[in-house]
Amino acid sequence: MRLSWTLSAYFGRQFTFWVLGTFCAIMAIVFLLDLIELLRRGAAKENAHFAVLLQMALLKMPHMGQQILPFAMLFGSMMAFTRLTRTNELVVARAAGVSVWQFLMPAIAVALLIGAFKVAVFNPIASVMIARFNVLEDTILRNRVDSFLSVGQGGLWIRERTETGQNVLHARATRQDDAELANVLVMSFGRNDRFEERIDAARARLHDGYWELLDAVVTSAVGRPELRDRVRIPTRLTIENIQDSFASPETMSFWELPGFIRILENAGFSAVKHRLYWHALLASPLLLTAMVLIAATFSLRLTRRGSTLAWAASGLFFGFVLYFVTDIVFALGLSASIPAVLAAWTPATVTMLLGMTSLLHLEDG
Repeated sequence: MRLSWTLSAYFGRQFTFWVLGTFCAIMAIVFLLDLIELLRRGAAKENAHFAVLLQMALLKMPHMGQQILPFAMLFGSMMAFTRLTRTNELVVARAAGVSVWQFLMPAIAVALLIGAFKVAVFNPIASVMIARFNVLEDTILRNRVDSFLSVGQGGLWIRERTETGQNVLHARATRQDDAELANVLVMSFGRNDRFEERIDAARARLHDGYWELLDAVVTSAVGRPELRDRVRIPTRLTIENIQDSFASPETMSFWELPGFIRILENAGFSAVKHRLYWHALLASPLLLTAMVLIAATFSLRLTRRGSTLAWAASGLFFGFVLYFVTDIVFALGLSASIPAVLAAWTPATVTMLLGMTSLLHLEDG
């Protein structure tokens, strides 16, 4: 029997209602917990007013929503299917010749649409808001405004504050393994942004507490150049700080990430974290669909075997196991133990295969 459009629309509405309701309920709880935590962290901060902390909590919510969505999809799907099962609506549909795959199609279509909306629309909005949250967190809660780093088409730029002013460093190319920069320009400024000197060097090496510039030409404020074999500039940066100072992949939209990955690789830095995050976004519609299949596996058993609480607890347990396994696989991808593409797609693919296998084992249609 072919599933009618009316029945499909009804199943789709029920599924959407329960998934969105579950998502909003979890988001409300997370928002309250985040706000309480921000209030605790800002209790001793002079500029951490309640309005600012409330703004920070709101800015963080879309980013948290991306992480919550797969679990909301799992739990909401389980409640939707359980409700349809308890009211015997699925039993009647099955008696009319509707297979499990037919009445799952509306739910799968909704999951794919939500996943596509998350990637194409919601993620760019969340990336802008979490970037603003990070700025406020650094300035208000961490008091960390010492250095700034960016990577552009022209190479690497670093601005670092010093006791007497600031240094601006630019390099055309980098070698990550030995923390060496090539074709380096350093501009030193004193208080009130007063220019002090310019250093052009063939290479620069980052050591513990200082930059070592090799084959340098030092030009003072009066314009008199001087050749030097080595010049040392104090710094508080380390290679780990530099790596961590790159724009976090969460602060970049799905559409911006491919270009930024190319820029990072051209500059000589590792883009594994950003590539992994981008592919994880690509895989998210598949993961949401897999959540629907897993929810159906646990929820549809209720008509045959009872033990509602046991099967519901099993579904919740699966969700948390998936969360930890995903973290482990992502950690392997970040450490380059496995390719980033494989690490990003493995959780969604394996979950999808498990859901399909379980349903094929349970159902005869």
